[in-house]
Order: sequence, then structure tokens, then C-alpha cells
Amino acid sequence: MRRHYAVFGHPVAHSLSPQIHAAFGKQAGIDLQYDTIDATAERFFEALQAFTDGGGAGANVTLPLKESAFALAATTTERARRAGAVNTLVRCDEGWLGDNTDGEGLVRDLTGRHRLDLRARRTLLIGAGGAARGVAPALLDAGIGELYIVNRTSERADALVDRLGQPARVHSRYLHDVGKLGDFDLIINATSAGRDAAMPHLPMSLMGARSAAVDLSYGEAATAFLSWARAAGAREAIDGLGMLVEQAAESFALWHGMRPQTDEVHAALRQRNAALRTAD
Repeated sequence: MRRHYAVFGHPVAHSLSPQIHAAFGKQAGIDLQYDTIDATAERFFEALQAFTDGGGAGANVTLPLKESAFALAATTTERARRAGAVNTLVRCDEGWLGDNTDGEGLVRDLTGRHRLDLRARRTLLIGAGGAARGVAPALLDAGIGELYIVNRTSERADALVDRLGQPARVHSRYLHDVGKLGDFDLIINATSAGRDAAMPHLPMSLMGARSAAVDLSYGEAATAFLSWARAAGAREAIDGLGMLVEQAAESFALWHGMRPQTDEVHAALRQRNAALRTAD
């Protein structure tokens, strides 16, 4: 019997999740249907209800709906509660179980695929929305040093710092004050600026001798930030494609009870993206 899954977001037509889960399903011998469902925050409940009524078994949630998904979930996992955001929904008897696999996916990609040692790295997290909320707890668990969260408005950054509950280790700042913070070992762009707005001004002094720069987006949406990072002298400049594949594998494991192999899927997507850039 074919099982029905989807990714919700706005916009969402660009998502690679259908290709990723089709590859995972083929690998595992599971017959599944995986769709993209475009829904604004105002229409998310209605769209999720229609998906539920149609027999939906699980869903991923991307921008800008991760905090809305947390509010709509009947129950949530500890890592979703720590984040205050949900990127994975699992159908259960009580309704939807909300989880967040973003942080696990990011740490797996950085430490496994890119061989980064995250321990004691002074870290700058740009943005305080659903994407930032998803990765911050996992970064702290992975052993980073101090974490500075900067946002255009301090209220959201303050709220995330409060949720993380480590005031001696995690700090919030205004984005326009970022140049006063010195350099960082790890700089993560968790905003959607490369997708739908101009990149914020970032001084090159943020980049240290061993700095790694990571954009949680991939493809064209990550170009502006990673170009800045390379110009500023980043030792590594990493987009979010690997994170996307790894968090998808975590979601797949929640739905099907087995974690698929990711390297072949990641390599195929990387090759496809390179071919598209060449064609352009």
C-alpha cells in the first residue's frame, strides 16, 4: 500500500525533498508518494487538515511554518520543545507528533561529511526564526563554545536565548552591533535573506583564522552569504544541501523505522546542481 507524505512551506516548489525521499524509498523498497504543498501561515491549519483527511502519514515543514507546526502538533518531542519549532510531523493516534530533525541533520553533516570538530568553537548564529531554533540546541549539545545569536530585532533573539536556558553561554545581540563582537570559529546563516531579501551587511572582521561559514540554505539562496564568507577568508564555506539530506534521513527513520544511507543521495544532488549551474 502506497504511503502518502509531503513537505509544507511557502514557497515550496523549489524543494528537493520529494527527490530525496523518492531515493530513500527506492533504497528501502518502500512504495511512497511525496508531494509539495504550498501553504501560507494563515492557510497551514486548513492545508494540514486536508492532508490528514486524505490519509497523510507524515510531513516535513519548511519556512516559514516551523513555529506554526510546533503550535499545531498534538504532542512534541523534547528536541522540538527545546527548539520551539517543528520540521517533521508523524501521524499517531493522538494526532500529529511534532519533532525537529534540523539540528541532528546539521551536526551529522558538519562532523561526519565535512569532518569539522565543533567542540569549543565560538559561534555566531545569524537569525532567530524557525531554522535557527531548530539547530541551536543541537549545536550546544555538540560542544560548541559561546553562542551569539543576532537578529534584526532583538526580541526574537532574546526569546531564543531564554528558551535555550544557558545565559552564561548563549547571548543575544542586535544585528547592527555584530561588528563589535570580534571574530568567530563558526558562523551560521539561518536567515532567508539569500532567498527573499538582500543580505545584511557583515564585516569581514567576523572571520577568524580557522573559521567555517555555513548557510542553512542551498543552491542560489546560499550564494550571497557563501561568497561573502570566501571573500572574508573562511577556511570552509558550506551550504545546507548536506544538512537537508541528513535531516531528511532522520525524518525517514521516524516514519519508517530505518535510517537510509545518505552519501549516494547527497552526491547525486550535488552533481545535479553542478550540472544545472553549468547549463546556466
